[in-house]
Amino acid sequence: MEKNAKTNVTEKAGLLETAELYRAGTLYHPCIKSLHIFICFVLLRLKKTNYYYIFFFVMKYVLETSVYPREPQCLKELRAITSNHPRAVMGTAPDAGQLMALLLKLISAKKTIEIGVFTGYSLLLTALTIPDDGKITAIDLNRSSYEIGLPIIEKSGVKHKINFIESEALPILDELLKDPENKESFDFAFVDADKINYAKYHEKSLELLKPGGIVIYDNTLWGGSVAMAEDCVPERLLMTRASTIEFNKYLAADSRVQISQVPLGDGITVCRRL
Repeated sequence: MEKNAKTNVTEKAGLLETAELYRAGTLYHPCIKSLHIFICFVLLRLKKTNYYYIFFFVMKYVLETSVYPREPQCLKELRAITSNHPRAVMGTAPDAGQLMALLLKLISAKKTIEIGVFTGYSLLLTALTIPDDGKITAIDLNRSSYEIGLPIIEKSGVKHKINFIESEALPILDELLKDPENKESFDFAFVDADKINYAKYHEKSLELLKPGGIVIYDNTLWGGSVAMAEDCVPERLLMTRASTIEFNKYLAADSRVQISQVPLGDGITVCRRL
């Protein structure tokens, strides 16, 4: 009885610490992204301690059994370097990346575009997956973040597939669409950029994608806040929460695409152009 009581106290302390770190926005661990922290926080509030541990260890099991053993060494290195970045949580989750690589292979993607690069985890993953003569147009405002991962990209022998453009995305997308040969020529797009412009990126992406092409949007669950009552959402998440909710409704109503919203990482939505 005394042992059980001690365990409960220890568990409660750990859960309270998790919740406090979530509220402060400072929690980062290679096994968890913000959506998972939200779920743990809810389980704490509901006093579902057993469910908390089941959820955490199932997630940990999936990563350690199916994701990390298949993750290329260069991606592990890039993920490790990114973990030291003050905004490390912006990196693509490895479980979401694994699904992304599978989809790239399934559609035999060769010509892709990436809107938002950060340190380049998803970019390197794409470059490793597409054929040697494949091409990626990668757009990001911040070249310095891209250059964190650039030595690993170069060492991996895939830099020749990447055309990195330091710019806002919309002007580059407009420029691409001026060339008729670019319309309906891309196999795949990955979008992880300013959420307020996601609907605009979607419209441009559909013009660039071939029928049957795929576009993936990252962070479509925004730390789980899209499922929370507004008065429970940390203030720092509120503005983007609103635009994310609107975007999710927008995609759900778009008859031009087949969609699947997947709770990996911070939530990804996969759209196949019909």
